[in-house]
Amino acid sequence: MSRDLIAIDDLRVDYRTGGSLFRAGRPVTAVDGVSLKIRKGETLGLVGESGCGKSSLGKAILRLTNASGGRIVFDGTDISSLSGKRLREQRRRMQMIFQDPYSSLNPRMTAGQIIAEPARVLNQESARSSRLKADELMETVGLSGELSLRLPHEFSGGQRQRIAIARALAAEPEFIVADEPISALDVSIQAQVMNLLQRLQAERGITYLFISHDLRAVRHLSDRVAVMYLGQIVELASGRDLYENALMPYTQALISAVPAADPETERKRSRIVLRGEIPSPADPPSGCRFNTRCPYAIDDCTRTVPQLVEIRSGHSAACIRISPERPYIDKAIGVGPSAAVHDRAERRA
Repeated sequence: MSRDLIAIDDLRVDYRTGGSLFRAGRPVTAVDGVSLKIRKGETLGLVGESGCGKSSLGKAILRLTNASGGRIVFDGTDISSLSGKRLREQRRRMQMIFQDPYSSLNPRMTAGQIIAEPARVLNQESARSSRLKADELMETVGLSGELSLRLPHEFSGGQRQRIAIARALAAEPEFIVADEPISALDVSIQAQVMNLLQRLQAERGITYLFISHDLRAVRHLSDRVAVMYLGQIVELASGRDLYENALMPYTQALISAVPAADPETERKRSRIVLRGEIPSPADPPSGCRFNTRCPYAIDDCTRTVPQLVEIRSGHSAACIRISPERPYIDKAIGVGPSAAVHDRAERRA
């Protein structure tokens, strides 16, 4: 079994909002006590609704956002409190592909300069060596080296994302956080970028944290998948096991929202529609954070904070109504908001 490259323990990220010059604002917890391990050479998918803390978790692992608490261990080294030269040495081994390739690329730098900069700054390579590496990486991601003198606005969205991938590779990292790397791309370009990420992983042994709300893409790329809700991991399993045997009602609702490729299957299938509003991270519910929307919530769900525990081999969930002895919720018992199941005809109506 592969060893763990990343191990985070009880990680917490708080933001302050609505403050003034003289008084700090109210804290908003984006990541609340997450413990997670990422194995060397694997792709761990991270899914959840917008605002659940996925990007904050990814940035905190790379120390782009300062954690409010917890530990981050990278390849045996605790990087939680590193700074200066020691942190830069670790940053060379960890890189990020940002969600929006247009805003994450310097508009005044050419593609070649953007890609060469990490090699020059982090790896201390010469200007000539970094330029040659930039041309080589452009070819690696499917762009001609002849385009290296162009500015970002002269490229298409898919080409800009390839530049962002090449920039992440320039420092020769072992770990890459890919934050919604395909969300702004056309479907045909999405497939190209996903295939590129897979090829690079096979060739270079890169470990990915793949963040996305596109569950089809996550299923295609990921070895394991973690499901996040309001700053907490609520389910973790292999990609196949999660999609075929999801335990959490929240995960089941997410999967049911993925359209089927076959029109006949799509017409016949049912979808779980959760009732209730998504709570604010500034004022999360007590107990299980999903209890305000869960169709199977009971009174204890409002009082007890569930822990992420292994329910069966390789499959963990955070729910007081699920245990290794009883891995499935008794759906006959529940006082929470209803979950309506609609077929296509009802949705059209």
